[in-house]
Amino acid sequence: MAQTSLRTCRLELLPAISSALYRAGAHTLASSSPPPPVPKKIPYEASAHGLTWQDPYHWMKNTNDPDFINHLNHENSYAQASMSDTQTLQRTLFSEMKNRMPSKISTPPERWGPWLYYQYIPEGKEYPLLCRRLETEKSGWLQTVFHNVRGGFGKEEILLDWNEIAEKYGYVHVGTCRVSPDHNFLAYTIDTSGDEQFMLQIKDLRNQCIVPRLPVDGVVSLAVLCTKLGSDSTDDAPIFTEGDSGFCVDITSTKDGKFITVNSNSRASSEEDATNPLGGLRRVHKRVPGVQYFLEHHYGFFYILTNYPLSENEECSSGDYYLARCRAEKLYSANWQNIILPGEDISLQDMDIFDGHLVLFVSKKGVPMLCSIDLSINFECKYQMEIENLNPWFFPLPSSSCSIVPGSNHDFMSSVYRAVLSSPVMPDMIVDYDMSRQTFSIVQQEELRGTSDGAGLNSAACELETNEVIDTRNCEDNNYQNSGLQGWKVLSRLYSCERKEVVSHDGVKIPLTILYSRKAWLRDQSPGLLQAYGAYGEVLDKGWCTDRLCLLDRGWVVAFADVRGGGGGDSSWHKFGSGLYKRNSIHDLTSCGKYLVNEGYVCKDKLCAIGYSAGCLLVGAAINMYPKLFCAAILKVPFLDICNTMLDPSLPLTKLDYEEFGNPQIQSQFEYIRSYSPYDNIPSVILKTNTTGGHFGEGGRYSQCEETAYDYAFLMKICGD
Repeated sequence: MAQTSLRTCRLELLPAISSALYRAGAHTLASSSPPPPVPKKIPYEASAHGLTWQDPYHWMKNTNDPDFINHLNHENSYAQASMSDTQTLQRTLFSEMKNRMPSKISTPPERWGPWLYYQYIPEGKEYPLLCRRLETEKSGWLQTVFHNVRGGFGKEEILLDWNEIAEKYGYVHVGTCRVSPDHNFLAYTIDTSGDEQFMLQIKDLRNQCIVPRLPVDGVVSLAVLCTKLGSDSTDDAPIFTEGDSGFCVDITSTKDGKFITVNSNSRASSEEDATNPLGGLRRVHKRVPGVQYFLEHHYGFFYILTNYPLSENEECSSGDYYLARCRAEKLYSANWQNIILPGEDISLQDMDIFDGHLVLFVSKKGVPMLCSIDLSINFECKYQMEIENLNPWFFPLPSSSCSIVPGSNHDFMSSVYRAVLSSPVMPDMIVDYDMSRQTFSIVQQEELRGTSDGAGLNSAACELETNEVIDTRNCEDNNYQNSGLQGWKVLSRLYSCERKEVVSHDGVKIPLTILYSRKAWLRDQSPGLLQAYGAYGEVLDKGWCTDRLCLLDRGWVVAFADVRGGGGGDSSWHKFGSGLYKRNSIHDLTSCGKYLVNEGYVCKDKLCAIGYSAGCLLVGAAINMYPKLFCAAILKVPFLDICNTMLDPSLPLTKLDYEEFGNPQIQSQFEYIRSYSPYDNIPSVILKTNTTGGHFGEGGRYSQCEETAYDYAFLMKICGD
């Protein structure tokens, strides 16, 4: 649970470095600031493919070097001195953010078997608790438990308390958290140092004790063992081993619990095996570069989500995803039939399966959608079909700028699908979609306090939207029914959210979402903050964020550039912003920045940028190429030294990232990477280092507010606000 949201990367070389704050040379920080610290230089000659260059800061690779730690401390002192005149502003921003937090932060209970599972953050605490209660009443349970999640049915069981772990270690990040199908065990991984080295623990929920012989430290995903809880290690039986460090290994079960699946996957390829674990694994399909497979099982049939070429002439790396269906006994023959294609202008992203329904995640021109298909229909045929041939029900959504995050949806027998909806102008909302009745209900919408008009979510500033269906073919063809139409509350009367298409350097249109206050924004005068990510095919999060109101209410524009390399479209959107096409994503970002200035959304000298993790590679390169476009930038847990990183195969993720950024062991790819690598030409920065946090920053909700207040104060200082 992130901050106050109902919603929720990757490990970097230097996870301790929380942010680098860039400023253009024309802007000063404080006349009384001391000169920035100068790190020592040690001659070091690096070479590759006949090219030799000097890297005097190569010694910093040893993060345990006392001189390195000493330099970071000097950088922090310089940052503190430079930002000393913003202390009052930081306190004001922090107070505003804290006051906007909901008084109660909880998720509504979700039924799985006989249990109701939920999370909440206790008053005054930083982190959530994972809890459950036995469901003892069959009617009206949701309303009662929702209104008072800690009272009502049965006795509350606390399965995991993040706060206890944080108090013990000083830091906590919970990676994976899973309850066993029989509800007797909880398996979870925790990082208590911020270095992304996780410890696996299994708790016996019947006695609240950690299972002996576990935990396992330094969890890696290269081997799968079958073990019987309570036995000694000699009984462990290896059932799968992955010898290629460019691949990760995931293990799960099909949703109906009939099969265990092991998926060995790289960034772009996968190999899936399925069977009874004690009977040995059987390979579903051989590994093919650029091809991925994902399995589900439903009453004797397997459903396979894959991008395997449908024809011999199609490139493996360019194929879009489709759904194949076959009988279980024919799975291993690769003679899959009943091909389901997404349809024109639509890409298939993911799937989920229930006793009576198949749920498909699709995208149409970058707009996310969900639909369900009744599995009682008979499509036992030997030709290709499109989704629309299967009479899909497309879930009603608030608007085209809405993001969708699936709920846990553990219960295979359920006919209700839970999702979290959000948009830049709509607080997070949990919605249950009844796929049998084709109706939906709003279970919970995040409480909002302290809007710019002094009111909350129930004020006249909120607009009640009627339900809007986004259909793949014709929005007028309403292929759904909904008894008792409901509306969702948005703040579109206070804040404008516009979706534009910006023409990039090669003519490709880049989606740009622009957010601003209708009251505070001033054309050609307002400062602006542009955010992008553009890596791994990940969709940029544009969901609701209360902290963002601190900027909007002060007249700032906040914009989101869905550059190539990220997600949102078909597979080509990711492909043409990665590897030897990475510079496309950089040009996409700068084109969006120029658009904001040229169209009067942002003042020419007040455009800022922000990136997170791999997104910093994009922002850092853009700053180097167009130093006059941005006046300031914030780089959070930045990945900037791409050339040196990718030249070192001993680092944990280097080989895994060859498919994303290219392999500099190959000369042509080395030359391309080096042409935009930010580390080679970094301008002056303020470096603020958090030596206790991890890749995800400060974990607690109040600590996150303090960090964000610091960032915003820096931007406001540079822009003269």
